[in-house]
Amino acid sequence: MLQVVWFKRDLRTQDNAALTAALNAGPTLCIYVLEPEYWQLPDTSNRQWMFIRESLLDLHQDLMSKNGGLQWYAGSVIDVLETIQKEHGEFALHSHEETGNLWTYQRDKNVKKWCQQQGVHWQEYRQFSVTRALNNRDAWASTWKKNMEQPVVVLPKNGVFSWLNHTQPAQDLPHSVSHDPTPCLGRQRGGRKLALSVFESFLTLRGETYRGSISSPITAESACSRLSPYLAYGCLSMRELYQTLQQHQQSASGRWKASLSAFESRLWWHCHFIQKLEDEPQMEMNNLHPATNHLNRIMNEEFFSAWQHGRTGWPMVDACMRYLQHYGWINFRMRAMLVSVASFPLWLPWQPVSHWLASLFTDYEPGIHYPQVQMQAGTTGINIPRMYNPITQAQKCDPSGNFVRQWVPELKHVSDQWIFEPWLMSKKQQQHFGLIIGEDYPAPLVDFAQASRMARARMQHINTGEYRATAKEIGQKHGSRKRRFPRKKWPSRASKNEQQLSLF
Repeated sequence: MLQVVWFKRDLRTQDNAALTAALNAGPTLCIYVLEPEYWQLPDTSNRQWMFIRESLLDLHQDLMSKNGGLQWYAGSVIDVLETIQKEHGEFALHSHEETGNLWTYQRDKNVKKWCQQQGVHWQEYRQFSVTRALNNRDAWASTWKKNMEQPVVVLPKNGVFSWLNHTQPAQDLPHSVSHDPTPCLGRQRGGRKLALSVFESFLTLRGETYRGSISSPITAESACSRLSPYLAYGCLSMRELYQTLQQHQQSASGRWKASLSAFESRLWWHCHFIQKLEDEPQMEMNNLHPATNHLNRIMNEEFFSAWQHGRTGWPMVDACMRYLQHYGWINFRMRAMLVSVASFPLWLPWQPVSHWLASLFTDYEPGIHYPQVQMQAGTTGINIPRMYNPITQAQKCDPSGNFVRQWVPELKHVSDQWIFEPWLMSKKQQQHFGLIIGEDYPAPLVDFAQASRMARARMQHINTGEYRATAKEIGQKHGSRKRRFPRKKWPSRASKNEQQLSLF
């Protein structure tokens, strides 16, 4: 019987359980479905597609070296499966378990229903250490470790591939399938070959400074692993990454040992957050804690547009947004700051904020993105709301002001004294530096201190006994069992002592 492998976000042949099982079972057809409807969603973009396209071409070459190949179709998955059924008759379907956005969640439910109606056996395989229909988190950490230590799966040497008639070659994959907010000239390129190269450079050169260098966008650009898009689209498997990391840790010492250990912990957190969305798919649109529905955040189009385009008047915020638009990536702390500024002083609803940022991220991973956005927006009920002060963050992460001057060239001649608060300059000083606030560069949209006080008061207003009781229930379902932190008061801004994740 024909075996069909539906590649989704597992664009590799190595340690691919779906492909291995299919080839062990019989002649295997490898397909990728380009779904036009998906690429019109607000959290998608052409920068993501181009990374996927490059990864698909790399996958096709790898399959060809094994006497196979990748066949692709444009349309709905069910239409494609019906085409295969008409041409080949009975078949079995293999794919990985996907924890995607609401659209892919509904699509998978529709595919499951179709398979049941047609008598098609659809077997899904674990992609990360994320558990379907999880009862509780009590043994989750130990299960994660066991899954990571399982041997990587190896393709059979005598596997046989199959083909369909009238399919398009991988080289004909379109270059444009979606909108893109801005050209992403600096984005990372896709494919397993590049993924392995990036991983190697991290393990042998860049990774030594990982611990202590991932908060600033200046040092994080090279100190971070830069593996996030390759994990998001499955060019690397989490398990092979973990096991290679373990091998390097055995001989590591000093700063290397500390950095590799810190990076390993991020792999655990990666799956921890994806598990949240797996357990609560509605997190893409609905507040995790229902009491936060009463915060009444308002969609101020002027504020939202200024935030989108790096024109808030806070230099560090604007520099980070422009950097992100160019590269399709920015380090975690700056992502958190972008969400925090939008959610608290600007008091914008997090849903359009999250979709806009998702479309900018080449490494968009829904299972990390939506739980993290809600965490930074203060709507989970189980995380301390962090109100990032963009001036303080600039002083800590860009003390020389070079990052701001590079990405906000309107301020390139402003002195160190005023670079992070240019609106405080007198008219005479503005003229001296060739910059008129309100004309060449905007004044801040709001007074940060005043707006933050109002936001804090609103958050405190809903922090009732009932709120805390519900938060405890949410924590039981979604909270980490790995570490325990004492309760703290609602802070005014993020401090060094707060546990802040910096994924990858």
